[in-house]
Amino acid sequence: MPANGNRPLKLQFGLINHEGRYLTAEAFGFKLNASAPSLKKKQIWTLEQDPQDPQVVYLRSHLGRYLASDKDGRVTCEADGQNTDCRFLIVAQSNGSWALQSEPHLRFFGGSRDHLSCFAQLITDAELWAVHLALHPQANLLSVARKRYAHLSMEDGEIAVDMNIPWGVAALLTLVYQEGKYCLKTCDSRFLSNDGKLVTQSGRATAYTLELKCGKLAFKDCEGKYLSPMGPTGTLRSGRCSKPGKDELFDLEESHPQVVLTAANGRYVSIRQGVSLAANQEDETDMETFQMEIDKETRKCTFRTSQGNYWDLVAHGGIQSSATEVSATSMFSVEWLGHKVALKANNGKYICTKKNGQLLAVSDSIGEDEQLTLKLINRPMLILRGENGFICHHKNSNLLDGSRSVYDIFSLQFSNGAYHIRGVDGRFWYVNSSGLVCSDGEVPEDFTIELLEHGRLAIRGKNRKYLRGDQGGALKGDGLSLSSSALWEY
Repeated sequence: MPANGNRPLKLQFGLINHEGRYLTAEAFGFKLNASAPSLKKKQIWTLEQDPQDPQVVYLRSHLGRYLASDKDGRVTCEADGQNTDCRFLIVAQSNGSWALQSEPHLRFFGGSRDHLSCFAQLITDAELWAVHLALHPQANLLSVARKRYAHLSMEDGEIAVDMNIPWGVAALLTLVYQEGKYCLKTCDSRFLSNDGKLVTQSGRATAYTLELKCGKLAFKDCEGKYLSPMGPTGTLRSGRCSKPGKDELFDLEESHPQVVLTAANGRYVSIRQGVSLAANQEDETDMETFQMEIDKETRKCTFRTSQGNYWDLVAHGGIQSSATEVSATSMFSVEWLGHKVALKANNGKYICTKKNGQLLAVSDSIGEDEQLTLKLINRPMLILRGENGFICHHKNSNLLDGSRSVYDIFSLQFSNGAYHIRGVDGRFWYVNSSGLVCSDGEVPEDFTIELLEHGRLAIRGKNRKYLRGDQGGALKGDGLSLSSSALWEY
């Protein structure tokens, strides 16, 4: 596993048939159809590989049931475990679409609406499925061959693949889906062209077909060649290969939040002076940036340095960046206090900033010296996905919709412990008098962000209420308590 300690993201996607409709697993009676016009929860499939034979895949629905085909071509999605009839082979086509072949019966899966079967002996248009990734589109990109991460190199005007740990905003890439193909977008909103240059407009040369090989991704350009890292810095561009080998394979990994903390003395928390943490710096560098990794079960958090070490509670309440592995003493509870946070160490004491800037976990209660300002630095471009879909502007009004299959990219601007959120048109989010979230504000309104769960955050308006998606799809700023409708993947 690479230095970041991440697992590759599980590949989740929608499958689109020749009529532009998505394969859907209905909750009622485990029925299958290809009728849906867009990608939502029921249209998401997870790819699982067979541990013995990596060519064989299983397709699991959102209900945890597996796609299966019997010898007569009858297709079901009821099996709650992987059996022989659930074994499929992916036959990738040159345009990036897939044909799915039953491995035991050698027939191809296809059809439309309620008429789906797996009986075709040859591949026609009806047996071809376009693949629409359903992952959150912002991730880190790891080269399988180099074991290094991709990042924007501003000085060279390229994406370089030479980072040991994906650090800072430069390592965040956005996969933009456009008509069956994908563009790679950098944190400064430029697109990767197949010659390795970064351009402001997407077009033919910035569109890649995603291919899957042994669970890894390859990006095929418009000329049929594949992206790979080139030269000493690993410049990402299309090479000469028209078949993907190890050099052309990548993993997508979840991008953890990276934060900068300011103490009550107005200084940044830093490791610049050595292993002991102290709030004594006036500028932000990698030494003042920490990666928050939130445990899925306990929701406690570790803070990782750019060198790959973790904050650790040591004798007498000291905090050092000395742990090489996660243990109980490297876990901290975060208490969200509006524009500030407090951190509680494993000894049950709050971290406090001493007069000399040293951080010690010695306080029983929260006063001014126990409060820190936390700034999220690696999401200047914000894409939010809730339980019903992405947040996107409403077509015919100034409202925001929280249940769309397409997303808007919003910009997040930090302001003294709070954030201002802007749409593509440069206008601001605000909560109106009816509790609806609007996107046409002339002046910025404060929102606070709470990084509460692994991969999910909550947003509160200035009324301290949570932003939530309601059943009708509208985004509302009236959540009195935290519920699943108020948690957003980011």
